[in-house]
Amino acid sequence: MTQSSKLSIILPAKNEADNIGQVLQILSLYFPDAELLVVDDGSSDETATIATQYAARVIRHPYSQGNGASVKTGARNASGDILVFMDADGQHDPADVPALLAKLGQGYDMAIGARHVSSHASWARRVGNSFYNKLASLMTGHRIEDLTSGFRAVRAHKFRKFLYLLPNGFSYPTTSTMAFFRSGFPVAYVPIHAGKRQGKSHLRVLKDGTRFFIIILKIGALFSPMRLFLPISGLTFITGILYYTYTYITLSRFTNMGAVLILASLIIFLIGIVSEQISSLHYKNTDE
Repeated sequence: MTQSSKLSIILPAKNEADNIGQVLQILSLYFPDAELLVVDDGSSDETATIATQYAARVIRHPYSQGNGASVKTGARNASGDILVFMDADGQHDPADVPALLAKLGQGYDMAIGARHVSSHASWARRVGNSFYNKLASLMTGHRIEDLTSGFRAVRAHKFRKFLYLLPNGFSYPTTSTMAFFRSGFPVAYVPIHAGKRQGKSHLRVLKDGTRFFIIILKIGALFSPMRLFLPISGLTFITGILYYTYTYITLSRFTNMGAVLILASLIIFLIGIVSEQISSLHYKNTDE
């Protein structure tokens, strides 16, 4: 981040009247010259009113559209060259923001706050996040330390290139991280310790966990198709060969199922090649 860069701090908020005032007060002390932008996602409480009292710029959704939709609204309306996204519930410590900005100053295009494992509320979330991190790392070919962390700093003009890809729900961190990796934009991680959330979480472990798994597979197919299709094709081909060998030894003949498995592996491989070509179209306009 250069001296001439303007900073915009974006806080998606839904029914955060109990927390938003304290968060904004601390942010205004740390970053008096930054634009504080609160995107009120159809709150039914006084979130917007309280945010206005703390000199934040407030944009309201007429109804709840999701965390990702709030992030997109904030990114479209922010005036800063550097965007910082953080939760409005008090989990993210404003004192960690300078460390994120320092990474951008070192040449990175995105810096993500990677939560310590103890920051996750339950063992189920710890196990789930560890699994998602490993799966996403496999899909991207890069080590991903915290796939679902929404606490990040990015260069505005590069982040906006991918707004059309971001979903309206909770998976914007997943999509944006993998999009940056796929485009060759450098991404850094900064260790943080997220505080305990004040109030009720909008995430449901089983339902949202299943949805995250599906999202990772979809994003993998979108950003790195061959990393998804090639292993499946190879596994299907090996299964077909092994089944053929088994039936040849035991029945002395080549069965239809063996042929189906080998042909299926070829079809899956060809689908992967076509998907790879389609995927490359998403990045034709990402060059500077």
